[in-house]
Amino acid sequence: MSIVDGELTSIALCWTLERSDGAGIALTSHDERLLVQGSAHEPTPGIAPASVTRALGLEPQSGEVAGALSADALESDDLALGRWDGARARLTAVDWQDNASDAIPLLAGEIGTVALRGDSFSADLRGAATKLQLPACPATSAECRAELGDKRCRVDLAARTSSFTVVSAIDGDLTLDGAADDKFLLGRLRYLGGANCGLTTVVIGVDGNIVSVRDLPRAPIEPGCRIALREGCDKRFDTCVTRFDNAVNFRGEPHLPGSDLLTRYPGV
Repeated sequence: MSIVDGELTSIALCWTLERSDGAGIALTSHDERLLVQGSAHEPTPGIAPASVTRALGLEPQSGEVAGALSADALESDDLALGRWDGARARLTAVDWQDNASDAIPLLAGEIGTVALRGDSFSADLRGAATKLQLPACPATSAECRAELGDKRCRVDLAARTSSFTVVSAIDGDLTLDGAADDKFLLGRLRYLGGANCGLTTVVIGVDGNIVSVRDLPRAPIEPGCRIALREGCDKRFDTCVTRFDNAVNFRGEPHLPGSDLLTRYPGV
């Protein structure tokens, strides 16, 4: 018997959310814990879909979830700091009276914009089909399109990361307990402690023991907070060859003539 053939009151909604840092949570609209697809879903009746659109074809599907901050693992600070932004989300419907019934998938994708209103929140859900709006193939570029250390670049970053302690922070300038090398310019800064633990930003300036970051976190940067600096890359072919010896994985076309070739005169 299909789940939709039973009583509507026996259908419960189940959410599975997984953040980019690996933390996750499983919730259900039922008033008791449900074991669905090997995951224990905790009862959170305050969370429900505000709108879910499904249709045949390959049109991007989206939805919205709204509810109360009643789950211990779904705290307002984490939502405000953006820890759940881009988290993978999956919404299914199950028959709580029949544990052997299959879960019906309703929506899968990523969490988009999160809005907080007092003790409640709302979040946009971007369906997996929204990726079809991305270009089928990348445009040519003189600079590398890969990110340093990703599966296309393949540079090992294990030995290219250093830890420091924040002595003070004024606006976007962080004073560290040691001098940082220029190699960290355009790299990643990750907070290892304090209210911003786990969040990352881009380093846009290095001057001795002072580093400047592109984005300030929403919570204050506390003195004594530990951070990790990861090397950066300016995505130029010369840098890839001389510094990383990684020309074979360079994802760009540095020798491809550009549109400026049409404006050149003989001998220029």
